[in-house]
Amino acid sequence: MKIAISGGTGFIGKALATHLISRGHAVFVLTRSDRTAHDGITYVKWNAADNLFPLPAVDAVINLAGESLNSGRWTETKKQQILNSRLSTTQGILRQLASLSERPKIFINASAIGYYGTSLTQTFTELDKPGQDFLATTVELWEKEARKAEELGMRTVLARFGIVLGAGGALSKIILPYRLFAGGTVGSGKQWLSWVHIDDVTNMISFCLNHQDISGPVNITAPHPVTMKEFGKTIAKIIHRPHWLPAPALALKLTLGEMSILVLEGQKALPQKAIEHGYTHTYKDLEIALSTILS
Repeated sequence: MKIAISGGTGFIGKALATHLISRGHAVFVLTRSDRTAHDGITYVKWNAADNLFPLPAVDAVINLAGESLNSGRWTETKKQQILNSRLSTTQGILRQLASLSERPKIFINASAIGYYGTSLTQTFTELDKPGQDFLATTVELWEKEARKAEELGMRTVLARFGIVLGAGGALSKIILPYRLFAGGTVGSGKQWLSWVHIDDVTNMISFCLNHQDISGPVNITAPHPVTMKEFGKTIAKIIHRPHWLPAPALALKLTLGEMSILVLEGQKALPQKAIEHGYTHTYKDLEIALSTILS
C-alpha cells in the first residue's frame, strides 16, 4: 500500500512511518522543508504559497498536522491559531485530493478525545456527543472539515487520540518533576487520564487501514484509563522517586490560564469501536506500558 502522511515528522508521525515501512508499505511524508529520502521514506515538498504538493497516486492519506496545544498560553490569538492550523491543513489536503482523477481509498484524520469535553463521572465512547469547551469545539469543527472526504468517495476515519505515551511527546514533560524529586498529585488527582502506548497508536491506525468496515470516529486509547493520581504514583514507583509534592489547581490556573484544562480536567474515553471490530491492545496495563518506556 502507498500511504501519504502529513505531520509525519512529529512524535506520532515518525513512529507511524517506521511502523508502516516495517510492514512493507511505501510511505510519503508531506513536509514544508527540503528533505532527502532516507530510511524508506520519500519526502514530498509542500508548497506553502499555493498549498500544493506533487503527490503520486496513493492508496491512503493520514493527516496528523496541527499546531501543538501546549505551545503557549491560550490567548484568543493562540486559540485561533490552533483552530486555523487544523482547518487550513485539512482543507488544503482535501482540495488537492478532490482534483485527482484517482483518489485514495481511505482518509484518516487526527482528532482528539477532547471532543467529548471533560467529566469526572461520565464514560465516553464514539457514540457520545461533543462537549462545549474550547477543545471540544475545535475538534468538532476539525472533524466536520475532515468528513468532507466522504463526499469525495473516501472511507474516512477520525482518529481521536488520548494521551500518547512513548519516548518523547507528553510523557517527557509529565515525568520531569519526578526526575527532580518534585512529583506529586496534580490538582485534585481525581481527573481521568485516557492514555495509550505509542505501539498501540501505530497498530490501531494500521488496523483501521486494513479493516474496510471501520469509518467515522475511533478512540485511540487504552481500555483502562486511570486517574491522574494513579498515573503519578505509577511513574514514581517505576523510576523510584517520591510522589509527594502536590501541584495545586489554583496555582496551575494562574500559571497556565485556560490551557490548565489539559492537566486539571480530563475524560474517561474507551476504545469501544476498535474492540468491537476485534482489535487487541498490546498494552492494557499502565504500569507495564510505562515500564517498557521508562526502563
